[in-house]
This record gives sequence, structure tokens and C-alpha cells, in this order.
Amino acid sequence: MNIKHFIATYIIVFAFWLLLSAHFDSFHVGAGIICSLVVAYGTHDLLFTGTGNHTLTKTLRFIAYLPWLIYQIVLANIDVAKRALSPRMPIDPRVVKFKTILRGDVARTALANSITLTPGTVTIDIVDDVFYVHAIAKEPADDLLEGAMERRIAHVFMED
Repeated sequence: MNIKHFIATYIIVFAFWLLLSAHFDSFHVGAGIICSLVVAYGTHDLLFTGTGNHTLTKTLRFIAYLPWLIYQIVLANIDVAKRALSPRMPIDPRVVKFKTILRGDVARTALANSITLTPGTVTIDIVDDVFYVHAIAKEPADDLLEGAMERRIAHVFMED
């Protein structure tokens, strides 16, 4: 067991616990300590797999990526709401496929989750290097195929 990875995972999980629980009494903090230790023990090797010496760089890049992703989620929410509330319902569902430039499993998972978090698109499957994504209409599909999200994820995980 890599103790540095275990400790880093524990800190991340415990901070997330505190953020979500928002209760700082002894019971909740104690439960958070115990649960975070168990989760960190079971998952520390998953979080830091293949990261080498660039863990801090990737973490900072991911934190910088989050505001852009949140902005994209807001824009997509507005787009989906307009489509749903429009009397014409301009919905033209389609499945698009594209070959990814991403090589790492964590990078591919981050891209798949980013796509699915963005309303109007859902990652259906990943087969080898090919993503299959359902899109609510042509415009969200075209935006996805343009590749901005994939390039940003590649930058986060140093695959560009």
C-alpha cells in the first residue's frame, strides 16, 4: 500500500464528507473519520492509478476545468429548457460516435461523465477508442464532435 496515496485519498474523501454533511458535531465528524478511512483503504489505488509524479498538476488542472464544465452545464440546461418549452419542440435525437484521443481510463471516464453531466447528451457506451453518445438534437451533437471538452480533458490528464 502506498501510504501517500492512502493519506491523500483519505483527505479528499473526508473533506467531501464534511462538505456534504454540513454537520460538525462529534457524531458526524466521528462517523466521517471512520467511513473515510474505510473508503480510502478500499479505493486509494483507484484514485491514483498511473498518475506518476504529476498528481498535483493534474489535480490543479482538474480544479481549473470545473468552472468551465459548470458553465457548459448551465448553457446546456438553458438549451434543453428552451427546447422543452418551445411549442415546436425542436428535438431531433441522434446517436453520434467519435474516436477519442484519450488513452487513460481515468481520462476517458472523466470525459464520459462530463458528457453525461451536460444536459442533452448521455454517454451510452465506450468500445475501445470509440464513444457512443445520445444527443437531444443536432446542435449539442455538433458541439460535442467539435472536441472542446475532449481537448480540455486531455489537457487535465496531460494527454495533449
